[in-house]
Amino acid sequence: MKGGLPRTVAIAAAALLGLGAPAEAAPPAPVDLQVEGGEETWHSKRRFRLVWRNPTPAIAAVHYRVLDPAGSVAVATTRLDGAATSIEGLEVPAEPGAYTAQVWLEDSPGYVGPAAEAKLRFDDARPGDVEPTASAAWIGRASFPLTVRIGHPEGDPPLSGIGGYAISLAPPPGQHPCQAARRCSGAEIDLAGGVGDDAYRIADLPEGTHHLQAVAVSGSGMASRTAGLAVLRVDKTGPEVTLRGTPRKWVDHPVTLNAIATDDGSGMVAAGGTTPFTAIAIDQGAPKVAAGSSVDATVIDDGVHRVAYYARDLAGNVDDGSESNGVANAAPPIALVRIDRQPPKVSFVNSQDPAELELIRVPIDDSLSGPDPTRGWIGVRRADSGDRFVPLPSGSPTHDGELRAHWDSDAYPAGEYEFRAVAYDAAGNETATMQRADGKPMRLSSPLKATTALRASFPAGRHATEAGPGRKTLFTGRLTTAADTPLSGMPVKIAERSPLSGAPARLSTVITGPGGAFAIRLEPGPTREIVARFEGTPTLTRSASSPLRLAVRSAVSLRASAPAARIGGAPIVFKGRLAAAGKVSAHGKSVQLQFRLPGLRWAEFRTVQTDRRGRFRYAYRFSDDDSRGVVFQFRAYAPAQANWPYEPGGSRPVTVRGR
Repeated sequence: MKGGLPRTVAIAAAALLGLGAPAEAAPPAPVDLQVEGGEETWHSKRRFRLVWRNPTPAIAAVHYRVLDPAGSVAVATTRLDGAATSIEGLEVPAEPGAYTAQVWLEDSPGYVGPAAEAKLRFDDARPGDVEPTASAAWIGRASFPLTVRIGHPEGDPPLSGIGGYAISLAPPPGQHPCQAARRCSGAEIDLAGGVGDDAYRIADLPEGTHHLQAVAVSGSGMASRTAGLAVLRVDKTGPEVTLRGTPRKWVDHPVTLNAIATDDGSGMVAAGGTTPFTAIAIDQGAPKVAAGSSVDATVIDDGVHRVAYYARDLAGNVDDGSESNGVANAAPPIALVRIDRQPPKVSFVNSQDPAELELIRVPIDDSLSGPDPTRGWIGVRRADSGDRFVPLPSGSPTHDGELRAHWDSDAYPAGEYEFRAVAYDAAGNETATMQRADGKPMRLSSPLKATTALRASFPAGRHATEAGPGRKTLFTGRLTTAADTPLSGMPVKIAERSPLSGAPARLSTVITGPGGAFAIRLEPGPTREIVARFEGTPTLTRSASSPLRLAVRSAVSLRASAPAARIGGAPIVFKGRLAAAGKVSAHGKSVQLQFRLPGLRWAEFRTVQTDRRGRFRYAYRFSDDDSRGVVFQFRAYAPAQANWPYEPGGSRPVTVRGR
């Protein structure tokens, strides 16, 4: 034929030569040829899926092939009968690269159209390993938020490049960052900004050991073969610090303090990076700092000192009251050190209090530690004697910062006496003085107070004898000064003491009248010694009367069973009782039975023993005929006896006539 080949022959030739059909006859190229997963996305698997739309329904077959990155055919042309719209499982060679897929259409007459192209990016190469690096061996509370740097992968990067890093952070080791060991999904990539996005930020972690593992992830999602490991040891607790040598009270000397720090977490031993230290700061001054777990500092000056002590552990935790990385550290503990090396100032008051002449006062002036309320004394001795000072009672400084004592001048012989005071402050400093505030020596003379005189008596004189223990006895006296000036309204104590009775002394108090006189009726009792005493006042000396003896006769009663006794007949029974203010002892007392003829002397004829109530009984038989018609007198008589506090005494006579 003229003008060219027949149409069918031309189409066949074009197909064999890889040429398209004539433009006026060939079908259009596939529409919207796409690679599943994205044409610009690198894939870690060799198998791809292509989809498109056919521009016309008159499609008889689909042709495709794959070219390698150099343009050579990597996958030979394949013809698919029918109007297919996808290619499933298109597999590229095992060599990573950016391949080109070409797809064209064949219509029913056999014409082929132009090819549509799509990139098939395949990369299953794994990035090199990475090494995450923590900022320090131990991480403290001020280190958060914490940044961990991920080292860049070793070796050349894959064709797909480095898409980022996948990271796992957990207490136990061995947890891979991605669910599949070889590949990481996009959701598993923590740093997705490429190789340079290598700073992993951790907001906070609890105390303990944590394991951070990281892998580099290629652009196709392939992960490093081995996960890099960083061990994060977190210690948020500051060291425990103990301050030794702190006195619990005031002291009179410099104080050396020793701070000891312990830490159960990161510890106090230097291991690179942060250096642990221990510090002591006195009165907010520059701290004394020493590396490690111990530091010493000395407090020297007088006064009350605030001592702060703290330490920093290996993790950088330090409770010094400062702020680190926006974190406020706790204030350090404070100890007080009180030093007073100056002795107190003391002196006796310039004059005695007219209302309390015997009160000795020594004010103590100490502006720091103050007077010691438990120590100090005031002593006295005869002036210029050189004797040892004898401490006075009540010499402790318990009254408003004063030493006070009472000098019982009445107890000292007449003469001049000198005094010495020794005072202490709370720090233990001692001061002694023998002077008043005006510089004069502290001396006083005895008698210091006005002298008194006390006289006492019974109405009958200095001594009295009572008929029995059942009577009250009048006792009188008068209290005056040595110049015989009466002292009224003063208490006078009356002491009655009977040594033989074994009873305690009986005390009574009377108040003197306008003329200084007093009177009291003494209660019944045994024979006893009576003394009146005036205890004195702050301005009057004490005094006492001379001892007076009040003799009390034994009281005995006696009665006979009949006024007459038959000679040779029934006996006469004598009964009686020995009365006493106190009880008779369990052994009783001796009572003599006596008789006499009228006008003659008494003669004892029998001694009997009373019971414990003082009662006695005796039967006497008249047998002598000479007694017939004779009138006898009988009595019971209590003689002087050991431990019997009464004078001898007898009963009234009882008359019995013999017949």
